Amino acid sequence: MILGLEFPTIEQLVEWPNMFGDGQWYAFNKIALINLIALVGTSIFFLLARTGAMIPRGVQNLAESSVAFIRDGIIMQTVGPDGIRYLPYLTSLFFFILIGNIFEVIPGFQMPANARMAGPAFLALLTLVFFIAVGVKHQGPKYFWNAVAPPGVPKALYILVVPIEVLSTFIVRPFSLAVRLFANLLAGHILLVTFSVLCITLFSASLLALVLPFSFAMLVGLVGFEIMVAFLQAYIFTILASVYIGGAMHPEH
Repeated sequence: MILGLEFPTIEQLVEWPNMFGDGQWYAFNKIALINLIALVGTSIFFLLARTGAMIPRGVQNLAESSVAFIRDGIIMQTVGPDGIRYLPYLTSLFFFILIGNIFEVIPGFQMPANARMAGPAFLALLTLVFFIAVGVKHQGPKYFWNAVAPPGVPKALYILVVPIEVLSTFIVRPFSLAVRLFANLLAGHILLVTFSVLCITLFSASLLALVLPFSFAMLVGLVGFEIMVAFLQAYIFTILASVYIGGAMHPEH
């Protein structure tokens, strides 16, 4: 407690009581609800966009613009035309992460699903399995050797290079994907809660209420910043997944 301000503990910020199934494998809480909404919301969004209209408008126009953004701004820049076949996965990944992130600023929820490590870890492992499957599909069993034995390296150095590449490709990649998403969303969540508590406390204070406008302005600015972070982290996760898929398609990578 500082100057009468009582900040919640980290457990209070990220742990939520179960709505049902307490203590069971099917326990369901706020994080599970947000992930379910993100899954269903992404599916409904693209189902509603399948109108078949020659001149897109409304939801169809938004969906086509979004798909074009993923195709031209991510896949074509990192993989090339060969990567278009993986557009459905990357688009679904982007929207699922984005919707889960944006709940940080939605009243009544105020919690990004990816501020808990389980979600980012699952998405990172899913991406790991996906780009390994792509590598095996395009290169066959040789993919595992090509992925850890860069061409041009003297064979005598393989004893050093191969373990490093195994660690980098199959462990560090998914770990960094998960931690980057988790850490950024958790940090933003803590900042928003901190300034929210500060504003509430200053509102009921006497002399300290003089600095309330500055604290509130900072809170509003942080909300806008978190909206940008929600989009940016979904974009970064998707573009890195695309890079890994592109690398798995071509042995020279």
